[in-house]
Amino acid sequence: MEVARKSFNKHWQLYLVIIPPLLFFLIFKYYPMLNAILAFKDYNVIKGIWGSPWVGFKNFQLFFENPIFWTLVKNTVYVSLYQLAVGFPIPILLALALNEVRNQRFKRLVQLVSFAPYFISTVVMVSIIMLLLAPRLGFFNIALNYFGFDSVNFLGEPGMFRSIQVWSDIWQTAGYSAVIYLAALAGVDPVLYEAARVDGASRFQKIIHVDLPGILPTITIILILNVGSIMAVGFEKIYLLQNPLNLETSEIISTYVYRVGLLNANYSFATAVGLFNSAINLVLLVLVNALAKRISNNSLW
Repeated sequence: MEVARKSFNKHWQLYLVIIPPLLFFLIFKYYPMLNAILAFKDYNVIKGIWGSPWVGFKNFQLFFENPIFWTLVKNTVYVSLYQLAVGFPIPILLALALNEVRNQRFKRLVQLVSFAPYFISTVVMVSIIMLLLAPRLGFFNIALNYFGFDSVNFLGEPGMFRSIQVWSDIWQTAGYSAVIYLAALAGVDPVLYEAARVDGASRFQKIIHVDLPGILPTITIILILNVGSIMAVGFEKIYLLQNPLNLETSEIISTYVYRVGLLNANYSFATAVGLFNSAINLVLLVLVNALAKRISNNSLW
């Protein structure tokens, strides 16, 4: 106790700086977690969360026994894994390529072009996608017609929805994600580059033996975070791109919760599904973190 008092007297300015963000997390992050108990109750507006009758795992059972349950899980995992497999390495490759560019004007141009889409709002991005893929006047269908092919209703084809979602997301976020790796590359010891140059290493060999090992801890952390949120694939864009024709592949857990749980005011059911989703993400995060720590000695904790 005496040690804590002396530490506070000595560093009281730092403690004052910590208090606002600490209060923010306590009030807006941790306190709302208590209301997750709603998943185990039959919510009644008049009685409130804590006064509503307890139903145990009934809401979870309703979700697991729903005929659409496995379809929702499959669609969610499929989109997430597709996005992880394609979207994770592209920013790394982009950062490595930009790091090798010697023409600074061209480098800045590529960074600007690749970084700019990140600042486009989701609604505007979806509008652009719809205009480009429109069946009659969309750019891609005009190009197909020019080369003698029939028009394609891209957003009406269930099999094309995942690719549209994933590749449009890569277009929007690859440049921004590459900045993290460029920052990590800037921290690589220049002596290693000099040693590689003296040894006669080519550019490709330098990337393999100097750049990649230098940014490996950053890659590991980003991979752990991405796998830990694999069930939390983006809701906004998928919901806005949905239509009755592609619903069989575009309906994921988060859109189902919004459509069935929130729009129908079934808050207990929506909370149960959301809690299930969060629990899966937590388990994946812990497992991948432990695996990364054992294999590469790099981890979140």
